[in-house]
Amino acid sequence: MENGPGWGGGPQRPSAIRLVWIYPDLLSTYGDRGNLLVLARRARLRGLPVEIAEVNSDQRVPMDGDIYLLGGGEDLPQVLASRRLGAAGGMSAAVGRGAVVLAVCAGYQIIGTEFGGPEGEPVQGLGLLDISSGRGERRGVGEIVADVDPALGVDRLTGFENHQGVTRRGPDVKPLATVVTGVGNGDGTEGSYSGRVVGTYLHGPALVRNPGLADLLLGWVVGTLPPIDPRQEELVKDLRRERLAAQPATA
Repeated sequence: MENGPGWGGGPQRPSAIRLVWIYPDLLSTYGDRGNLLVLARRARLRGLPVEIAEVNSDQRVPMDGDIYLLGGGEDLPQVLASRRLGAAGGMSAAVGRGAVVLAVCAGYQIIGTEFGGPEGEPVQGLGLLDISSGRGERRGVGEIVADVDPALGVDRLTGFENHQGVTRRGPDVKPLATVVTGVGNGDGTEGSYSGRVVGTYLHGPALVRNPGLADLLLGWVVGTLPPIDPRQEELVKDLRRERLAAQPATA
């Protein structure tokens, strides 16, 4: 994998991987801050230094981050977050220079072109992914399992979903995964990605349950990742085995 925006192709690397947690005051309803913690931990276990910026909605979004993270939230905070991010422009500028984005649930809808507001009205998104989301008839609540696009080289995903969104992709956007059990986008797929921008409905948090996805994002920034001591992976593997074994469709 090629190096990301913060690391460059030359011998000099910056002091740290820059992780930016966007609007925790608006988009942190379902514990998605765990995604930030897992990225930081898995980087540090490899000896890679990390800098963390937690940016509230009244603060400027830095344009020099390496990985930007958005979490889930309720309808009104979601609309407010989208409007403020759109007006600020920091995330769009960062993606334009190659930054990585992981957006979850409400955050996933925000990075698209349009999503449904509290009364179902269309709300303009950031346009970082060519997707549009609206409100479906069926609410997805419960465990979800999905098989990742083989091109990404990530193991089967597990997570928890709680949404009523239906998400449609544009022609240049690929589904992140195919649903084994659960709802996901509402069309048999789960999440979307294009370039280094990834969206998903998975809570759990997603990267706690799916460290392979965390490593994919880190690899997009630094290139080939050093291995982690296997003794540090035992709890992660136990959690994955437990969650997968709890799904009748995957037994």
